[in-house]
Amino acid sequence: MKLYGAMVASLVLLAGLGTASPAAADPAPESAEAQILATNFQLPFPCGQSWTGNSSASSAHRSYEIDFNRGSTADADLGDTVVAAASGTVAISAHQGSANGFGNLVKIDHGGGWSTYYAHLNARSVSAGQSVSQGQKIGTVGNTSKPGNNISPHLHYEVRLGSSYPSNIQRAVFNGTTFGYPNQTVTSRNCGGSSNPYTPQEVCGSGFSVIDSAALGSDGTVYLLYNSSNANNCVVTLKAKSLGTATATSAYLEVQGSTRKTDSGNFAYYAGPVKAAARATCVKWGGKAGSTAYNSPWEHCS
Repeated sequence: MKLYGAMVASLVLLAGLGTASPAAADPAPESAEAQILATNFQLPFPCGQSWTGNSSASSAHRSYEIDFNRGSTADADLGDTVVAAASGTVAISAHQGSANGFGNLVKIDHGGGWSTYYAHLNARSVSAGQSVSQGQKIGTVGNTSKPGNNISPHLHYEVRLGSSYPSNIQRAVFNGTTFGYPNQTVTSRNCGGSSNPYTPQEVCGSGFSVIDSAALGSDGTVYLLYNSSNANNCVVTLKAKSLGTATATSAYLEVQGSTRKTDSGNFAYYAGPVKAAARATCVKWGGKAGSTAYNSPWEHCS
């Protein structure tokens, strides 16, 4: 997500912020350059989901940190998918033990001194040193912490610039808009870094919510959605490349004990929707865009 000096300098001039100078590797916190660089971040949840962030009641009580929830009960968000806010390299994927209150923590370095923190995870899906793409699943919402620290499930999210803690904690920016501190409900536009005009909910229809997703490299993302009113699952693959041009794309859903359903062909924007009822029954799901495919194990059984 690094913007090089010439681009940043041009943006600063266009914004009427004075004479441009070469971009430093580690911009000053809260500078105009820092804010420009921050605009590539997206909400750390799958495309189309709406989450309420709260900084005034943050579990660590530092300015600009955000705790995210969306369910109506204390445990409603437990196990929900967390995705990378931007592409980068995993710097930390570990349980912090008694070192701090983060519990299961994933830290992603994004270049230019920027990093994001995802804390209290129930499970981690990535390893230190791994490259991740924007929108890739990195873990699930949880309530892990240090021994004796009992908290309800939520995602603790931070954006940091540089290493001088805690002054390096920055205002969060999602889809080019600064989070409305102290509280705001935000809808995710973290759609695999694509400009696909469709969302998974639009393809599957009213009542469906994203419960899982898998990045298909840089070619797209496959989503699993669920409708609690009728126990229907829905799978859709959204393309991120060759948008508007029909290319090979597929999506499938298999309910345990039933025949697999597949939508496969040359599509301009997406494959699917593939729907099937699966109350208290395991499913396999997946899809393909470009040369990359995803095939899940039997899961989401409840």
